[in-house]
Amino acid sequence: MTNRRPKRLLTALLCVLALSAVAATAGCTAEGGGSGERITLGYGAFPGWLPWKVAEEQGIFEENGISVDLKYFESISDGNNAMASGALDANNQSLNDTLSMLSGGAKPQKIVTINDTSTGADQIIARPGISSLNDLKGKKIAVEEGIVDHYWLRLALEEVDLTFDDVELDLLTTDAATAAFVNGQVDAVVNYPPFTTTALERKGAHAIATTAEFPNACSDHLVVSADMIKNRPDDVQALVNTWFDTLAWIRDHKKAATEILAKQVGVEPKDYDSYAAGLSTYTLQQNIDAFTPGTTPKNLNFQAADIADFLTESGLATIRPETDNLLDDQFVKEAAAQ
Repeated sequence: MTNRRPKRLLTALLCVLALSAVAATAGCTAEGGGSGERITLGYGAFPGWLPWKVAEEQGIFEENGISVDLKYFESISDGNNAMASGALDANNQSLNDTLSMLSGGAKPQKIVTINDTSTGADQIIARPGISSLNDLKGKKIAVEEGIVDHYWLRLALEEVDLTFDDVELDLLTTDAATAAFVNGQVDAVVNYPPFTTTALERKGAHAIATTAEFPNACSDHLVVSADMIKNRPDDVQALVNTWFDTLAWIRDHKKAATEILAKQVGVEPKDYDSYAAGLSTYTLQQNIDAFTPGTTPKNLNFQAADIADFLTESGLATIRPETDNLLDDQFVKEAAAQ
């Protein structure tokens, strides 16, 4: 993908000079102009979401005509709660998190971009003596309830004909789950970078499964409120444009980008690449392909339905979350067309 930022800046300038405000709203804002209202955007420590920090530091939001308050959450749950309550206009969250929030009565929201999918970043890490998923039967596993790793753990257990009834779950936040594992209080933990690094510090600890074997189970997205799509679609478009422009900047300035990303999560630049190695970032075309309805795990609608069933069957949702109106691909299509 080529960098489209100069084109957008020139187009926005021509629109301002040549067109009335009405015409600009109709045709020019999609290239990089927003409504002028500030956007509150949440993100967390997961490597797939950290590029937003690069967008902030490099002024890429402004180049796309928007003003953004970027809110960093150490806890994914805190960010999700802020989005569910309406305190955020947009947030970065997994498909599982989004459906959990909607089933719990969160304000309506829609997925507009696929950031990435985990292809090894999420791991099931076990103590010495546990060498495979089969060995988890009867063991105590720490995992954060309701998040995507909880869902993925179910998929992993099913691969060896086990269920949650065959293990003892210790439902803790991911940081607490990792601490419990390191301190020897549980036999295994399900987590993601940078918590995987901490968990592997326990003597003899090792990964017995990763999302490399489940490449479509843990996808992450930019999610915006339904109100924002209705009332401020140009802002949504500018956010989506910013995301792909930022990925292009990172690709062209890898060393500088790594320094920014590593600093945000408090690790050395030389260690950061190992955190991101287990993720596959989605291109625009991959976004369009995944948004296309289908009947395989590669299709986002299929994955959403499967997770909705999981939440209901496991008792995490009393009402099956609605998936029919969850996905909105108009913004990635427009970004690809520009």
